[in-house]
Amino acid sequence: MRIHVRKDRPAAWVEYRIRTKRAWVRPFLSVEWICQWIVYALSNWTFLEVLDYLETFSVLIAVIFYFSESGDRVKQRHYQAWQVVNTSQGKGGSGGRIEALQELNADRVPLVGVDVSGAFLQGIRLDKARLLRANFSAADIRDAKFPAADFTDADLRSANLRGANLSQATLQRAIMDESDLTGADFTGADLAGASFVDADLSNAELRDIRWEHITNLKNANIFGVKDAPNGFVDWALKHGAQSAASPTR
Repeated sequence: MRIHVRKDRPAAWVEYRIRTKRAWVRPFLSVEWICQWIVYALSNWTFLEVLDYLETFSVLIAVIFYFSESGDRVKQRHYQAWQVVNTSQGKGGSGGRIEALQELNADRVPLVGVDVSGAFLQGIRLDKARLLRANFSAADIRDAKFPAADFTDADLRSANLRGANLSQATLQRAIMDESDLTGADFTGADLAGASFVDADLSNAELRDIRWEHITNLKNANIFGVKDAPNGFVDWALKHGAQSAASPTR
């Protein structure tokens, strides 16, 4: 905002020109004297002061509109993120889906039913994400971070979850058949109704898991599981699991 300051009335030309006795300087002084009068006239013109206030007011209006339209901008951002996810459906690679899904989840947008089957999403971070009925089958999600995420009824068949963080995650009725869960962290995870047929759970962290109602562990490899609850290993072996060192991959 410009500060409108009223100027003092300039001296008369007679008084002004006596500042110098050099005749050749007077043309320059006359120009300066005229400019001073112009500035004086404009500084006392109320219309310009009104324009100053209008300029400030327009800035205020712009700020108000900016914040009033913030919701529309967020919706547009979400729409663009969903476009990235949906147009890449069924394709390999990332296709920008890591950033898009993380942005949606950061804004607490439910990712219920999202289909990223076969996608390369290594290292993605989706804390507390709502991924009910999501399709991650055959996806590469090594070293992904899903703490406290909800994978209820999700399809994780043949997914690569080596080293993934699934601590405190809800995996009720999730299908994890033939998935690679080597070294995954299931601390405190709810596995009620989950299926692990032919899954590789070797060296997985199983501290405080809720395992009593796991549906199927046929041929699941539980070699080297860490901090398994009392009775889990014996129960798993009796229900078709095996314990064998996995080949180096």
